[in-house]
Amino acid sequence: MKTKKRIMVLLAVVLLILGCTSLQAEQKQPVDYVNPYMGNISHLLVPTYPTVSLPNSIMRVYPNREDYTSDLLSGLPLIVTSHRGISAFDICPFQGDESAIKPVIKYSYDQENVKPYFYSVYLDEQETEVSYAPSHQSAVYDFKFGQDKTQYLIINSGKGGLKWDGNAVSGYQSLENKTTVYIYLQTEETTSGVFALKNGKLLNLKNDEETATVVLKFVKKNLSKHVRYGVSFISTDQAKKNLEREIRNYDVNTLAAEGRKIWNDALGKIAVQGGTDNDKTIFYTSFYRVYERPICISEDGHYFSASDSKVHDDGGTPFYTDDWIWDTYRAAHPLRTLIDKQKEGNILHSYVEMSEQTKNFWVPTFPEVTGDSRRMNCNHTVATILDAYVKGIPGFDINKAYEACKNAITEKTLAPWSGEKAGELNEFYREHGYIPALHENEKETIPQINSWEKRQAVAVTLGTSYDEWCLAQIAKRLGKTDDYKLFLKDSYNYRNLFNPQTSFFHPKDKDGKFIEPFDYVFSGGKGSRDYYDENNGWTYRWDVQHNIPDLINLMGGRTNFIKNLDSTFSAPLGESKFDFYYQFPDQTGNVGQFTMANEPSLHIPYLYNYAGQPWKTQKRIHYLLDEWFRNDLEGVPGDEDGGGMSAFVVFSEIGIYPVTPGSGTYNIGSPSFENTVIHLDNGKEFKIIANNCSRKNIYIQSAKLNGEEWNKPWFSHKDIQNGGVLELIMGDKANKDWGSNPSDALSFSE
Repeated sequence: MKTKKRIMVLLAVVLLILGCTSLQAEQKQPVDYVNPYMGNISHLLVPTYPTVSLPNSIMRVYPNREDYTSDLLSGLPLIVTSHRGISAFDICPFQGDESAIKPVIKYSYDQENVKPYFYSVYLDEQETEVSYAPSHQSAVYDFKFGQDKTQYLIINSGKGGLKWDGNAVSGYQSLENKTTVYIYLQTEETTSGVFALKNGKLLNLKNDEETATVVLKFVKKNLSKHVRYGVSFISTDQAKKNLEREIRNYDVNTLAAEGRKIWNDALGKIAVQGGTDNDKTIFYTSFYRVYERPICISEDGHYFSASDSKVHDDGGTPFYTDDWIWDTYRAAHPLRTLIDKQKEGNILHSYVEMSEQTKNFWVPTFPEVTGDSRRMNCNHTVATILDAYVKGIPGFDINKAYEACKNAITEKTLAPWSGEKAGELNEFYREHGYIPALHENEKETIPQINSWEKRQAVAVTLGTSYDEWCLAQIAKRLGKTDDYKLFLKDSYNYRNLFNPQTSFFHPKDKDGKFIEPFDYVFSGGKGSRDYYDENNGWTYRWDVQHNIPDLINLMGGRTNFIKNLDSTFSAPLGESKFDFYYQFPDQTGNVGQFTMANEPSLHIPYLYNYAGQPWKTQKRIHYLLDEWFRNDLEGVPGDEDGGGMSAFVVFSEIGIYPVTPGSGTYNIGSPSFENTVIHLDNGKEFKIIANNCSRKNIYIQSAKLNGEEWNKPWFSHKDIQNGGVLELIMGDKANKDWGSNPSDALSFSE
């Protein structure tokens, strides 16, 4: 009996352990899957950063180091004001001889822990434990000093000034374009001395005396030092108000818990089941990246705009900036139209406001805290405007938005990386329907052309054609018939550079002759910028997002189109990797000539859907995700430009993708999860159910949309805007008939 009793007790303990383990697994929340280190080692160019912030908030930081592999931290950050920028202020805990104090201390470190809402690190030589948590416009640091030595906190402003008022450190940092970031910082513990650091010496700092570096000295009784601070783009007084509004104490753990909840609410807008833990980590980490930008800079109903260097009343609508739209229009903005219509409307309202604040009334292309930097080429903000408009996104004035888009596309130079007015280049484009290219060694004559970025003749022609299609669609809906006809006609200008002999888009000179001799891989100099942009002719072969059916016709029909698509994924680099990547450092993540690492390629794997072979899209997507997006330090194939590439992962893992922003449609791919629930902000749900989904069963056997048999490899936003269900039956072999009928392919809307 005793033996039986022991067995029963042991069984109960085992069941209890299993039950607890199961319960813990069930309690794992979306933010627990986020790995901020994913992609922190770059393949060639810029890595991702382990960003600590709340969704779309001013306050964001990441460790002050060049790369994950850097051995030292350069101080601790207080506020990063631009994507991939450096901290505007630094704080440095220090123990030791005051002669070793510097404006910024280099730290050896260990035991770093990064969550979206929390950061901690051990400064091992200093023997100091650091903990940090952010709110939206304020944050808290906790320093636990481990040595029995005098304690100091060093606060530094590189291009600005700091003051001590007897209670707090306040100050500013000058940014570009008359933009300033302000700080107001308090310590819970009383200081025993406040100094300015000048020429390596500590000098007593008088109240309200300005200095670049403030050093706070403390008695040794309390080994912990607690710091809280607020930031602002308006004033130090506003920074203080932001701090007092958001943070009542110095408790890092309480603030981190609040941040964790905020992140779970944000990431919980898409719930996934099935797949592996790695799948979920890649998914939720990518989703977290989409929330890094743009940032809301409204502070108590006001915001500073670098567009006119003034403080404005936001009228009750939050104001956003810091968005590289060339990168984000393709997937990040369309994702937000699904999960947060109000925020997307507020963002576009902000861009219309920016347009009105500029002298030219041009919609921005690269709005940043310091103003519109006008980077890259074309003006794809018009695509985000159209996409939101056709999906019924509220909150912005479509008439003003249209005029601002039209002005920017027709009145600003088409020269890349320039904010100057239109000139000779635009005149040629209007008359001939393409951007003229220069022959090798031909001298540049147009003053607006950037000496590094060049003309990008093919890329600008194709991108402007898409922009004009977007203008045409808005004009049509607004009853502007003449504009509609003009821009619709111009939306076909990509045809002017199509070479029927090669089925590539081929640069022409001012006389209308193709540039010869020509190599679609290597012609065009660094990044092929003479003709394309960051990528070669193989990528831009497919850059007709707004009219894939016409591209199929130009290539001679479906069979040739598929053949050309297949060759994109199999054509060799043409030279050694050393030579190829020396010329194309942005074009990493290669599968043949396809590059997974740059935004103009993101839609290419989905193009099989248009030509009767959606099974190849299903196959390609799974292979590409497995090859290039991984839960490790090199798990992102190229530059992650503020959510643009990550949004591709989010969409692709749930099984859909918006090939043409502005069309109000989604292509169907192949889900990584058995069940996905998208919580629409109208309270409804859109579900994607992939029965039998597994790493082997990646092919769609049949489909239903909202209960009806569905043979189209796409659907419209209208089909799901009030909730719905896409149900797929998956298998391990391709059903080559599903979605193959020409009548089932997505057609072009005029």
